[in-house]
Amino acid sequence: MDLGLKDRVYVVTGASRGLGNASARALVADGAKVVITGRDKQSVADAAAGLGPNAIGIAADNADPAGAERLVAAARAHFGRFDGILISVGGPAPGFAADNTDEQWLTAFEAVFLGAVRLARTAAAALDEGGVIGFVLSASVHEPIPGLTISNGLRPGLAGFAKSLADELGPQGIRVVGLLPSRIDTDRVRELDALSGDADAARTANESRIPLRRYGTPEEFGNTAAFLLSPAASYLTGVMLPVDGGARHGF
Repeated sequence: MDLGLKDRVYVVTGASRGLGNASARALVADGAKVVITGRDKQSVADAAAGLGPNAIGIAADNADPAGAERLVAAARAHFGRFDGILISVGGPAPGFAADNTDEQWLTAFEAVFLGAVRLARTAAAALDEGGVIGFVLSASVHEPIPGLTISNGLRPGLAGFAKSLADELGPQGIRVVGLLPSRIDTDRVRELDALSGDADAARTANESRIPLRRYGTPEEFGNTAAFLLSPAASYLTGVMLPVDGGARHGF
């Protein structure tokens, strides 16, 4: 199946590793060009080099108010167009309600929530018909995850923003989609498993609750993201797609 990605240009934030990197890799493999970001200059440069000539890396923090305009400008300057953005942010600090400080909440709000909103607004103003805005959110949009109280507080709000944006941009032919990963085998998920004190036992217990009985791979997530961002998904907007091996039992 041809996804229609050849020569289309996307910005993918938080793509020096993890789900953002897997998504950028899938986009490039199908012919797209990408501007990837990460907070560490060397890491994002190495990640871009690993993706080949159809990728450039820019050190950027989602919380930086000037970053969004700079990324759209870079896409146009280097590749001559801008077709969409995948907003992937790192997970906020773990902890329970009694543990997380005001400073941790404020830092997470700037990066995870307001930074994502700002990137989406900037992209919306720059996109034409056929453009797309994607959010990498979390299964916590539907069900809180123990020990991730800040994420549980912020991700559902972003999903609500994304749904509102889909309604507002639909008449312009611009789509808005969300991906809700659960147990994907990334460094972040391994770190969360380790917080239990026995990472192997935690993983075994988690896998037992997933109908497919395993964690997903970053490549599986990336392929899903590439499809949702592609013209092949041109009639999908406002969707929040679980990428979880069937772990969500509701409709």
